[in-house]
Amino acid sequence: MSELVQFSDTGGVAVITINNPPVNALSPGVPEGILEAILRIDANETIQSAVIIGGGSTFIAGADIKEFGKLTSGIRERGAGMLPMLLRIEDCRKPVVMAIHGNAFGGGLEVAMAGHYRVAAPDARIGQPEVKLGIIPGAGGTQRLPRLAGVVKAVEMCAEGNPISAGQGLEFGIIDRLIEGDLLAGALAFAREVAGKPAPKTRERNQKLGTPEQHAALFAAARETAKKKQRNLKAPLAAIDAIEAAVKLRFDKGCEVEQKLFAECLFSDQSKALIHVFFGEREVAKIPDVPKETQVIPVKSAAVVGAGTMGGGIAMVLANAGIPVAIKEADQAALDRGVATIQKNYSSSVKRGRFTQQFADECLSRIKPTLSFDSFSTVDLVIEAVFEGMALKKQVFADLDRVCKQGAILASNTSTLSIDEIASNTARPEFVIGMHFFSPANIMRLLEVVRGKATSKEVIATCIQLSKKLGKVAVLVGNCMGFVGNRMFGPYRREAQFLIEEGASVEAVDNALYEFGMAMGPLATGDLAGLDVGWRIRKEYRHLQKPGVRQPLVEDRLCELGRYGQKTGAGWYKYDENRRAVSDPEVAALARKWAAEAGIAQHPMSSQEIVDRCVYALVNEGARILEEGFALRSADIDIIYLNGYGFPAYRGGPMWYADAVGLRKVYERISEFCKQHGEAWTPAPLLKQLAEQGKTFAEFSRDKGATA
Repeated sequence: MSELVQFSDTGGVAVITINNPPVNALSPGVPEGILEAILRIDANETIQSAVIIGGGSTFIAGADIKEFGKLTSGIRERGAGMLPMLLRIEDCRKPVVMAIHGNAFGGGLEVAMAGHYRVAAPDARIGQPEVKLGIIPGAGGTQRLPRLAGVVKAVEMCAEGNPISAGQGLEFGIIDRLIEGDLLAGALAFAREVAGKPAPKTRERNQKLGTPEQHAALFAAARETAKKKQRNLKAPLAAIDAIEAAVKLRFDKGCEVEQKLFAECLFSDQSKALIHVFFGEREVAKIPDVPKETQVIPVKSAAVVGAGTMGGGIAMVLANAGIPVAIKEADQAALDRGVATIQKNYSSSVKRGRFTQQFADECLSRIKPTLSFDSFSTVDLVIEAVFEGMALKKQVFADLDRVCKQGAILASNTSTLSIDEIASNTARPEFVIGMHFFSPANIMRLLEVVRGKATSKEVIATCIQLSKKLGKVAVLVGNCMGFVGNRMFGPYRREAQFLIEEGASVEAVDNALYEFGMAMGPLATGDLAGLDVGWRIRKEYRHLQKPGVRQPLVEDRLCELGRYGQKTGAGWYKYDENRRAVSDPEVAALARKWAAEAGIAQHPMSSQEIVDRCVYALVNEGARILEEGFALRSADIDIIYLNGYGFPAYRGGPMWYADAVGLRKVYERISEFCKQHGEAWTPAPLLKQLAEQGKTFAEFSRDKGATA
């Protein structure tokens, strides 16, 4: 037997236990161990039935995702995969009962569905989340699931990839019984009940499949939904095609279709990018000089300074995580407005079914509005979220330093300002850190954790760990202007504005980037955030601009006209009372006029030029950030852009995208732009070096030991 799979005989019922911690992934050795145990059961006349169960905290949480990389790189041949082993489970002469606790995801659910029966703990979850990695089930999942759950549920689970509860699994016929109390004891009792009875093979259950004609409209509607909700993604459509094959073809032929579609997806750029994202989200939590065992500071209570959009959202995030939070404003009117917005947001979440009324009420009870610092003396963490101005922030931190207890973490939600300068107004710079949430803070997953030169390792470790409790993906970044995300966003939006000045329409720029996969175009994004935010920052830093280097002019002039975006009903676009955007010919006319006055020549341009100018501006600045050490790894930059800026996950993030295009090609294109548009396009030294060496940003990250 494989050491990853244990076998025992409990008086006529065999127990096969999978022990491959931490999640019992189907790594090499696990399928082989299961197969050996099944053959043993079949050959032993004293065994009447069997239970397959996961050791530890879960059943089989899925495939070993590292193995996919070995397949695509040619290190390992796929061969027949798990299909023969699953067929052998089904063909076992003794009933095999799958006992599910924790998660049965992906290959784990495929194994479970090959059993003759499935029992589960009430809090177990099951699902086929493969589409989130750009692939589809590859071991008969798209063929067995519709036979158990019906075609409608199978399409939903395989195309969307979201898990369902064991209770829902019971309702849809995937689970045969929920086991209260001890799962193994309940599974053994169930196995004794079914011993000696015919063992139903999932692949032969055709009652729920219906006919192609019955489901034609369903498949057509599912494809339309996938194209809208999962824009540009190939795997959801492949999953629907595979389930349609289950309806149209015999099981073995359906499996052949599934295998072909699985291979096409696995070797696609989308899957490689999404697998990079999967590992990247886990890698960002590893900080080379902050060991795992670093002591963390317990955060049992918190406070927020500022009840505006960001402050209110941050207070909600803390309250949602069960942390009591005081929220302070300078005057009653501002405090009342902030509290009203928080109440409205909770009410909206209840209406949409995101929260129950009870949960919303509990969260609201944790938020304590205040006009004074009195309650700040006992809290473990304070997050400042006031207006983005250095003088104001320094004053707030001087006040916090005075009133907060020793050992309290003082965090700033600044999006651009120096954490070191803010910390200089305190006597405890080692406890000062940046916690840059993204708007709306109660929705967006990203949290940039900004390390000051004096910030202690304990404070960093605490913020990284706390982010998980808050439901955020935290990425540690260095203290430079704009940190990582906004520092890169500057050149990206700079190019979008230059393109307008050079003759592109607002719609053409936004549409090109939207078709590339961005959640929104750069100009629509500016209107949503408020053009005045960037205008204010540019004015604060104007003294740092290099003389003679071209700067965008249209957006600042729109701000001078009071066109701040959605909040004022006009920015790059006009907005109706529901904040729906409509084209504004006045902006096009003004842009032409101002460009002519500045002597800027206009020319027609393709969507590809628009995409290259904007995306390669991101990449070039990202290369500088990586070389300067303000990001630990290229993957950190990618995770920031996917979770905070709407970069398409199926392209892996800006740095992964550049690696996929090829850094030599990217470097050559940026060099062209430098000749055409001047100094702002000077290629980053790291990009030039890697392009000449034939290397990638990912290799540079590994070489410098960022993943240690």
